[in-house]
Amino acid sequence: MKPTDLLRLLSLAAIWGASFLFLRIGAPVLGPFTTAFLRVLIGALTLLACLALMRVRWDMRGKWRAVMALGVINSGIPFVMYAFAALWLPAGYSAVFNAMTPLMGVLIGAVGFGERLTLNKAGGVVLGVAGVAVLTRTGPVAFTPQVLLGAAACLVATACYGLAGFLARRWITAQGGLDSRLVATGSMFGAALFLLPFCAAALWRENTLPAAGPGVWLAMLGVGMFCTAIAYILYYRLIADLGPVRSLTVTFLIPPFGIVWGALFLHEQLSWAHAAGGALIGVAVWLVLRPAPAVAVAPAVPGRP
Repeated sequence: MKPTDLLRLLSLAAIWGASFLFLRIGAPVLGPFTTAFLRVLIGALTLLACLALMRVRWDMRGKWRAVMALGVINSGIPFVMYAFAALWLPAGYSAVFNAMTPLMGVLIGAVGFGERLTLNKAGGVVLGVAGVAVLTRTGPVAFTPQVLLGAAACLVATACYGLAGFLARRWITAQGGLDSRLVATGSMFGAALFLLPFCAAALWRENTLPAAGPGVWLAMLGVGMFCTAIAYILYYRLIADLGPVRSLTVTFLIPPFGIVWGALFLHEQLSWAHAAGGALIGVAVWLVLRPAPAVAVAPAVPGRP
């Protein structure tokens, strides 16, 4: 891997790692549904502007329904889950749990898509579960029902990401393919339409928008524009240049950035549990990704928070 490629991987990991920081700022004020909706709406509008600047031709080849449905699974539900987790979990916790995405892909592939579960993959899943247990039980945050709910929300999000990879292959790639930039943009609009009624209902119950100060709105712009729209474009460019398997190594790099950003800007407490739990999950992901031909979650953005 060339130094420039490594720099791009690190930049993408830093951007995605910052999403957990932004969610910790926005979700407690705006609420999970409003936060998730604003994220996909800002992301969709940013991608739309980028496509116009890049003069991308809009040719969805009759795949609008598939792309928008993929957006619900790949963005709508996971973004809500991470916003809920941000109510209770430090940014570093969510970032570490996010690395479970390839492991969820392994389980979903074996159960629902006929993928072979090798010894390496099975061992990776076991180690990943151990890493989650270490972080939740021995980390700096007290082990409470809220922490368990937050961890469960993160794992639901990673399961959605893992499922989306297989669905993207079945609905998009196997049907003749589609410009990845169009997939990213269309999926954002699909997620926005899905989240709109939930956001409207949440604001009807309690209008949280007036409580949002400049910091919250900057966080929403950051997570929508950079951590969602720009990150999608960067990741798909990496896939084109490096291939899907090597691009998946960004999964290893997101947790350290998420932990560091949380410690620097939110003064979140660090502990050896971050290192131990993160190391177990890191080894687990390495076991899963090591046999390149077996990786099947590349069509979707892996672990984009």
